[in-house]
Amino acid sequence: MTTVDKTLQTQRAIQKRQDQADAGQAKQGKKEEESGAMQAGARKQPETLPAQHLQKPGREADLELAPRFLAPDYRGSGKLQDFVALITGADSGIGRAVAVLFAREGADVAVAYHSSTEDAEETRRCIEAEGRQCLLLQGDVKDSRWCEGAVDQVMERFGKIDVLVNNAAFQEHASSLEDLDDERIMETLDTNIGGYLRMARAVLPHLKAGGSIINTGSTTGLRGSAKLIDYSATKGAIHALTKSLASNLIERGIRVNAVAPGPVWTPLNPADSPADKVAEFGKQTDLKRAAQPEELSPAYVFLAAPVCAGYITGIVLPVTGSVGAI
Repeated sequence: MTTVDKTLQTQRAIQKRQDQADAGQAKQGKKEEESGAMQAGARKQPETLPAQHLQKPGREADLELAPRFLAPDYRGSGKLQDFVALITGADSGIGRAVAVLFAREGADVAVAYHSSTEDAEETRRCIEAEGRQCLLLQGDVKDSRWCEGAVDQVMERFGKIDVLVNNAAFQEHASSLEDLDDERIMETLDTNIGGYLRMARAVLPHLKAGGSIINTGSTTGLRGSAKLIDYSATKGAIHALTKSLASNLIERGIRVNAVAPGPVWTPLNPADSPADKVAEFGKQTDLKRAAQPEELSPAYVFLAAPVCAGYITGIVLPVTGSVGAI
């Protein structure tokens, strides 16, 4: 059994136990109110989400409402021309949206993903439609040897790495700390913070002055979350890692920043929460709706592009749909 298969087996076992716990709780009916969601972007975004629950790892292709990631109103201007970017968790969700915009800005992209091959192939198709090259890398960020091998493949294919986007994550809710057994704790910590450390360590020997690392944090790392205790802890750690690594790498001319998303419509949440909770996802924000991935990806372009963020390092940029995120 491969490392990927073992991880998938572990994550599905954790999900099954939590699904059983959820089934034992009484469902509370709630009359749906008019959302009054704020629409301030280039195009109107969905305000109502389907009540859907996915089996882990969660495939974007299985979502009843397809996440919007193409950002058709975004015009590239060569801000990442001939860059090479390595993005983990880029088969779907935020990672896919970032990969597409990086390509639109002129970058070739290595897409690291765990097990959703169909989603990864769609990401590759979209990158190539932007006129750039794509390398697919399937594996597990908990495996140091795989991380090092993935970086070697990128170097062999493209000869350099300019940007690393750490984005892969595992999330599963729980009602209390007592519900978190050691297996679940270690799966969350080793994927979310351990994976970021391993990938950064593997990439650093190849990053030159002007290169950058962008980490995906979370609003839960800023505010906490009662039902995502271990996940929130890893996101807070990612924010601290971002600042610490930024300080460590200043003399090498490498910038390190993070984006802290609020609720975003990706497979991550439907592969965690019960269907009735998914339908309410994002409505607690000030904007009263979840974001679409295409509303997050420009923030990553901004932080990756030296022409935009050459004087920025060690920040956590909140894109949360709410006022007062920090």
